[in-house]
Amino acid sequence: MNRTLAPFCALAIFLSGCSEREVSPADSTGGLIDADQAMVGYLQQQGLPALKLAQTWNNNYGTGIELQTQHYQVYTTLLDPLMLSQVPGFLESAWRGYNRQLLGAIETKTRFTVYLFADRAQWESFTDEFAGPRAKMYRKIRAGAYYLKGACVAYNIGRERTFCVLGHEGWHQFNYRHFKFRLPSWLDEGIATLFETYRYEHGLFYFEPGRNPARLGDLKKTLASKKMIPLRELISINPGEVLAADSAGGVNAFYCQSYALVRFLREEGYGKRLPDYHKLLLDGLNGAWPLSEQAQSFAGDRNIPLTTAWNRAISPMLFERYIGGDFEQLEQEYVAFCRKIVYRVRFR
Repeated sequence: MNRTLAPFCALAIFLSGCSEREVSPADSTGGLIDADQAMVGYLQQQGLPALKLAQTWNNNYGTGIELQTQHYQVYTTLLDPLMLSQVPGFLESAWRGYNRQLLGAIETKTRFTVYLFADRAQWESFTDEFAGPRAKMYRKIRAGAYYLKGACVAYNIGRERTFCVLGHEGWHQFNYRHFKFRLPSWLDEGIATLFETYRYEHGLFYFEPGRNPARLGDLKKTLASKKMIPLRELISINPGEVLAADSAGGVNAFYCQSYALVRFLREEGYGKRLPDYHKLLLDGLNGAWPLSEQAQSFAGDRNIPLTTAWNRAISPMLFERYIGGDFEQLEQEYVAFCRKIVYRVRFR
């Protein structure tokens, strides 16, 4: 049995020149086959269930191909046969996983766009053009991906870590497209972390959030250092606030605690809060949160920056409305859950 558990990868906190054409070995007629055409032929011969179309992609960054699945359009300069043969299945598995966060499947009518580059230089060149004035910020990402203008933009940092960031950023892409209201930061980032680790078995991908070594490791360190962010504060802040404070430990604490909080709502007490969790998400999906008319307008307008003040005002109110307002009791249960899930974590 082939089991692969992907390690955690570095993620985006926020959350051109032509390269020479590669050439493949000679074909049966003695001529030369361009690398992109050879890869298209290879993928077509694999009979991949998730792959609907493969064709060459003309671009200014490198030799590339375009992949099409039921829900994704992938533009890539990465010509690694193993990775490319698994990308369609991984993305479709992630799409099904995103849907399972809800009570019913969402029909995605327009394919999501993914750019996957072979190396960082190509990724930076694309980012300079694609992100415009915001490119400088995204170039600070040391190893990962970002979501912008409806597209997930990544580059190859190794098979496991690349799929890890695609799974994480893909959730942001999914909920940005389908949810009428924007999610509070802890909820948005917490759910995204559920798609960072997976098991690959017999051609299928299974996401395993309970086996996320980096998030669990950071959580254990945070508990040991007694620097846990209080629950009321955790649900009120966003990663940008912590980053502005220039606290790497604070950023790690925010992400690992958000990861643990989402798992707490889904798993603790045999899932006793799972219906409340689903209701919170479903109402966000349908635009049914009990907000004032002004707050609803703000929550639904993706063109308005999601400010720190809005997050601090709305998130606690939603948490109290859907999960509960006894923060002292919730804090005790949450911390106990955190200690339980890191009990077997060992540091190398």
